[in-house]
Amino acid sequence: MVKAQAFVARPQSIWNKGKTLSSRAELSDFLASVERRAFKQAQYAVRDEQAALDIVQESMMRLADKYSQRPVTEYPMLFQRILQNAIRDHGRRHKVRSTWVSLFSAFSREEDEEDFDILETLESADDSKHTDTPHGQYQQNETLAQIEREIEKLPARQREAFLMRYWEEMDIAETAAAMGCSEGSVKTHCSRAVHTLSAALRSKGIVL
Repeated sequence: MVKAQAFVARPQSIWNKGKTLSSRAELSDFLASVERRAFKQAQYAVRDEQAALDIVQESMMRLADKYSQRPVTEYPMLFQRILQNAIRDHGRRHKVRSTWVSLFSAFSREEDEEDFDILETLESADDSKHTDTPHGQYQQNETLAQIEREIEKLPARQREAFLMRYWEEMDIAETAAAMGCSEGSVKTHCSRAVHTLSAALRSKGIVL
């Protein structure tokens, strides 16, 4: 469980230097009063104990960092808003990363056109078959970690296009505008990135 008192032990990194002892105590008391409920709320939402702990700790630190000077009566509303945003951000990241598994599962080596964009044919990311057991979830997490390591090795423009399309969920026109290139170039960069990543995964014995 996240320990609210841990925040009090590091005043220089968490609290504003001018904050009074009484207001520190108020914030500490508030965090201690909500940590268990917040953990349960996050755990029900993300169904992952460690992720829920991270979400609650991140939310508590953000409240202390950004809003510790606000009146104590505002803490409940502010904290709930921060917590919900953190839960939504986690859900979005999980959805996008799971899309990568579906992306490479749907990829075919016969699709060798450089302007082919697989996201246009990928209807949805249904990763239930990958995560319906603890072993399946572990395997998917390991695969996603390997994909992320391979993404770091991509040429800069390919990596940029890939992340904009498949992480930021930008469409082709938005990606082209952001990169200062044509839509055809975006498709080419994405196609090459997917080819490279798929080959790298196959070379490591990962077949999705």
